[in-house]
Amino acid sequence: MPIDFRNLNMLWASILVETLSRLGLTTAIACPGSRSTPLTVAFAQHDRIETIPILDERSAAFFALGLAKRTGLPTALICTSGTAGANFYPAVIEAAESRVPLLIFTSDRPPELRHTHAGQTINQVNLYGTYPKWQTELALPDVNRLNYLRQMINYGWERSLSPIPGPVHFNIPLRPPLAPTLQLDLEISETDFDPEDYFSFLQFQELPSNKIKFGSWFQSLQVTRGLIIAGVDSPQNPQTYVQAIAKLSGCLKFPILAEGLSPVRNFADTHPYLISTYDLILRHSEDAKNLVPEVIIQIGDFPTSKVLRTWLESYHPRHWIIDPTYQNLDPLHNKTQFLRASIQQLSANLEETEIRGDDRYLQQWIMLEDRARLQCDRIFAETTTLVEPKIARSLSQILPPQTPIFISNSMPVRDVEWFWRPNDRQLQPYFNRGTNGIDGILSTALGIAHCNRPSVLLTGDLSLLHDTNGFLIRRYVRGHLTIILINNNGGGIFQFLPISEYDPPFEEFFAVPQAVDFAKLCQTYDIEYHLIQDWQQFQADLSHLPEFGIRVLEVRCDRKFDAQWRKQLFSSVASILMSPKLSDKSE
Repeated sequence: MPIDFRNLNMLWASILVETLSRLGLTTAIACPGSRSTPLTVAFAQHDRIETIPILDERSAAFFALGLAKRTGLPTALICTSGTAGANFYPAVIEAAESRVPLLIFTSDRPPELRHTHAGQTINQVNLYGTYPKWQTELALPDVNRLNYLRQMINYGWERSLSPIPGPVHFNIPLRPPLAPTLQLDLEISETDFDPEDYFSFLQFQELPSNKIKFGSWFQSLQVTRGLIIAGVDSPQNPQTYVQAIAKLSGCLKFPILAEGLSPVRNFADTHPYLISTYDLILRHSEDAKNLVPEVIIQIGDFPTSKVLRTWLESYHPRHWIIDPTYQNLDPLHNKTQFLRASIQQLSANLEETEIRGDDRYLQQWIMLEDRARLQCDRIFAETTTLVEPKIARSLSQILPPQTPIFISNSMPVRDVEWFWRPNDRQLQPYFNRGTNGIDGILSTALGIAHCNRPSVLLTGDLSLLHDTNGFLIRRYVRGHLTIILINNNGGGIFQFLPISEYDPPFEEFFAVPQAVDFAKLCQTYDIEYHLIQDWQQFQADLSHLPEFGIRVLEVRCDRKFDAQWRKQLFSSVASILMSPKLSDKSE
């Protein structure tokens, strides 16, 4: 890309964009506005950066979040001055909490217009509080500060990726002219500038891994009753990730309690000690007491299960967390120590020799898993009604191999943890579990689907309605997204709260039924729509996914009936687990 010498603002913006391109940026999202004109033009004209215009800033930010989740590289976000940047805030928080790299460029009025009631002017310095990994306000464009600009952008790129990925915020004040009009007194010309010399040292490099000695840590696990918890995680290379966990489990002979949002459940053939029904098992108090471990090893964020959390909080076993960052991933405040490494680093340094734990403890977990899973299989096979839990169960068995699936918060994420069946389909789960909100769900899923294999979104009606402006991105998405819309006319998760017994105000203020006709909504945005009538149609529509476009498959459910159905299933599984079982005592 040639550097733009038409005026100072375009020179400044084009150097900023070319620096990012040399570092590895491939995608930018630009929201319309006047003050950001030089940035938008520079990004739009760059031939190695895909720049996508999105009207709604909140939707744009979540779309960028989805892209960055999938690629592991920063996505750039550009907006005008004023409250435009404030609409990025929910996605910035999610990016910080879920460790996703974003580069946010908020254009701003120059200092002389601030605090003067100038239009579209707010205090944008430190706009996102403590959530960015790093933030700065750039100097006003100046031909004598081009080296400064290049180095600030270079440093911001690095900070978005290391030591913990996350958002970085650049506030960029600009004076007119904002359009690429010709400026005759620029004080620098194209002949004075050697782009290869100026940019040559910039290149994308993977950050080096720390060298850690694991032998002494591994020997400290000479215990008889241990668990590995494969928690919420979405690694860039799921196959090597799950293989590393399997190697650790095999060496220690520890069962793996795998969260539904962990890729482990989708590579079941590599994990002989995989436990997927731990939430159901631990609801049975006798089993919960007999299964208390001496040590747990946590990989990824802690699972969604409240039952698992309560169980471990009651007994406080020794707790190791394997994580390469300096973040505290211990919401339980256990007897916790951190091993600051990735599971892949740890696996590469493990000896092949085994440290055999209590085989009877391992076998008891496996026996209970077999019983709980078989009982679930029987109940789901006999269920012909369209109930929410069977949707999650079915997806784990019918989606095409390696399908990316974005799982919405509230009930979908819990049904996935409770009922997602282990499989060998290598499905790729994605989610926004940094803050667990329902904002930006559709836009994030579209970001996952863009330039990817055909993808799926599992969501409820309120989450989809909260982000319908995401459908405006439709024309720019290259790929396909199937939206499985669970329409139970309200917030199903609230049926599990004590407030559900008090109506009013429960139905109006917590369940908040909306009664939207989704067929008409899809027609408004020119989105393909189908109403699912039975499980045969559901399987037929999901076993093969289109290559392009967006479609909505609506499944209408009764949230009150479904809440009771789940409770009956929990009770049925508990009754099966009460039958005679192996002793938990070691010989």
